[in-house]
Amino acid sequence: MGTETCGRCGHNLISRDELSLQRVWAYWTVGLMCYIPANVYPMLLTRTLFQVDESTIIGGAIELAQYGNWGIAFIILFASVAIPLGKFFAVAYLALSVQLGWVTSQRRRHYLYEVVEYIGRWSMIDIFVVAILSSLVQLKTLASINPGTASIFFALSVIFTMLAAQAFDSRMIWDAQAKDEGPNHHD
Repeated sequence: MGTETCGRCGHNLISRDELSLQRVWAYWTVGLMCYIPANVYPMLLTRTLFQVDESTIIGGAIELAQYGNWGIAFIILFASVAIPLGKFFAVAYLALSVQLGWVTSQRRRHYLYEVVEYIGRWSMIDIFVVAILSSLVQLKTLASINPGTASIFFALSVIFTMLAAQAFDSRMIWDAQAKDEGPNHHD
């Protein structure tokens, strides 16, 4: 009873993970639960000599836009709101399409999976910006910038969406096609 090998290339075959979709949904749900407080609580706490300002992600972007920094406001909204929401929708779509057997293009779904994986590498950039700002602006009693509660939730949301994407076995996208073609089909 040894490990099966591929008849074409000779590599060991790795069987499908039967619990892959359950893990995807578990990580996805926790990521979504963390994303909500990441947008409700303040991301940055700015202290100056006479006041303390708390900025949420969206509130900070709106404030930047009001000061004429439209480009930076757009980048913040895109990177911190649009991309995470897009990742949630994409992972949910992929899991549902496999789970419910939707007849859609396998190539498009696989491309979507690759995009989600690629974006996952850049998802922590928001947290790095907060960390850099916090370390650069520390002028003792005059001014300081510190990460807010939202930064922890945002980091957790990013981590769990990355785990959800990694738990997804992309080979499941192609399983329906393999079943339709049967074992004797050759390209």
